[in-house]
Amino acid sequence: MDTKIEQPTQVVVLPEEPVHLTDLQKASRVSAIFTVIFSGFALLSDGYQVGVLSLINVCFTKIYGDGFTSEMSTRIGNSLFVGCIIGQISFGFICDRLGRKVGLMITTILVILGAALCAGAYGANGSVEGLFWALTIYRGILGVGVGGEYTCSSASASEAADEGMPAAGCSYEVIWRTSFAFGVLPPLSVLYFRLKMSNSEIYKKNAIKKRVPYLLIIRRYWKYLVGTGGSWFFYNFISYPLGIFAGTILDEALGSEATFVQIAEWSLLLNCFYLPGSISGALVSDKLGRKKTMATGFLVQGILGIFMGVFYKKLLNIFPLFVVLYGTFMAMGEFGPGDMLGLVSAEIYPTAIRGTAYGWSAAIGKLGAFVGTTVFKPAIANLGHGDVMLGQGRVFILGSCLALLGAVFTWFLIPDYSKKALGEEDEDFRRYLVAHGFDLSNFGGEDVPALDEEKAPAYASEKEELKA
Repeated sequence: MDTKIEQPTQVVVLPEEPVHLTDLQKASRVSAIFTVIFSGFALLSDGYQVGVLSLINVCFTKIYGDGFTSEMSTRIGNSLFVGCIIGQISFGFICDRLGRKVGLMITTILVILGAALCAGAYGANGSVEGLFWALTIYRGILGVGVGGEYTCSSASASEAADEGMPAAGCSYEVIWRTSFAFGVLPPLSVLYFRLKMSNSEIYKKNAIKKRVPYLLIIRRYWKYLVGTGGSWFFYNFISYPLGIFAGTILDEALGSEATFVQIAEWSLLLNCFYLPGSISGALVSDKLGRKKTMATGFLVQGILGIFMGVFYKKLLNIFPLFVVLYGTFMAMGEFGPGDMLGLVSAEIYPTAIRGTAYGWSAAIGKLGAFVGTTVFKPAIANLGHGDVMLGQGRVFILGSCLALLGAVFTWFLIPDYSKKALGEEDEDFRRYLVAHGFDLSNFGGEDVPALDEEKAPAYASEKEELKA
């Protein structure tokens, strides 16, 4: 009997065709990379505009003494936040309707103008009160630009991703004017790039140019808006007053014999904790997830802050330990909500309303900063009953309780979209609008993406319920 031997089947593997990018695709890819880089650089600039006031407050106290009242200090600080709220809401609308590039160009110019005006501020006829009122107005202009930067840069970056100390002996006036003037340089350095940048492809395809269905938007995303806005309110209520008045806290803790250079050195050490907090949060977030990272930051910050508040006076007797714990407290804020709030607020909303929803959330957050800085010094006086150190300790406890509340808001009101592409929510949003009778021809762009018919049944039933 003959045995038939089968020959092995030969599989021929053809070489893959090389992928050739067109000049337009190459330019788009390069633009996306630089958009992410310069968005980060712009947000760094905005952080400087807020944080620099801590050291400048110390300068004004040294120069003007009782003439620089707590009310005026609060007014100058709050003017930035009022401007931020206006900028975040208005530029959220502008960057969704007119484009990311238009919004970024205007905000860059406003930041440069506001910082330059602050550096050159003077009161009429040398009036000290006039100087402080001028700074209040100029910081408000700066705030509009800063608020717009947050909204436009974060929206633009998320879409693109998807595709030294002064020398001793300087006068205090030179120090504060130089500090304000330095704020002009970072936004000025990104101005040229923003002239050359283009709107992302995902924005061009998904922008709603007219008849924005705000009621439908709120109906679908109200829970997310409460989560991002509320968490941002708590975070800013804690971080801004404890950051802006950090120099004052350290000054009071060191005593009247402390020199300006000593206060500046301790402030520099305190500020060094921010960057490790931000970097570690960024490294952890992809593995742990946005939601868990943010909740963890809030939780640890809350526990640590309560500990600091309870043992506040004892910790001041070990001043280096106090500064390290203070820095760690602020770092945990950056690790969690500081890193994640902007990212989450850009990821969980569809492209068509990303700038608007981000702006609403961030504006509520800046309201927290406004309230926090307004009540900070009165709270210290009232909770301490005249004892400044006791009042500061109790303010730490109050802020820490809000951090724990922020962890609750994060866990129950914010979804985890860590592994979800931006395009998925865009498609879900379009299908939701169709189910509620919205005309997709209102979407901008020449090529409106087709809907995935596999998901049609879920939305069809919703539409039938609406008709009934």
